[in-house]
Amino acid sequence: MKYLLDTHSFLWSIADSGKLTKKSIRILKNPGNEVFVSSVTLWEIAIKTRLGKLEIEGFSLDQLPGIIEHLRFGRIDCTMEDAIGYAGLKEPTHKDPFDRMLILQCIRRGLTMISADAEFPKFVPYGLKLIW
Repeated sequence: MKYLLDTHSFLWSIADSGKLTKKSIRILKNPGNEVFVSSVTLWEIAIKTRLGKLEIEGFSLDQLPGIIEHLRFGRIDCTMEDAIGYAGLKEPTHKDPFDRMLILQCIRRGLTMISADAEFPKFVPYGLKLIW
């Protein structure tokens, strides 16, 4: 199976925070699964760190791409098609642009999102596959 980590899921997975569910941990540890991190996640982390809304401990922002590679997570870039497709994403009440782009990338690529975000189930009727 193929999965995309939401930003908090990615951070919790590299911080060994104990906040991931047992199901999520099993998915991450299963070598038969492909797990991806989006460039949108790194962008969100960089912006929130710069604004003082997020503090990461134990590693620097510059180390994140190497950590992703070390964990053998795949990388997803934000394409021009993703940027344009953003306008057509249904469900108008959830306005977080990072979440919406991750959801769009997940739907467009047929991935399953690993997320605890309470807003994400709103997108299931529009094609989002979601686990937590």
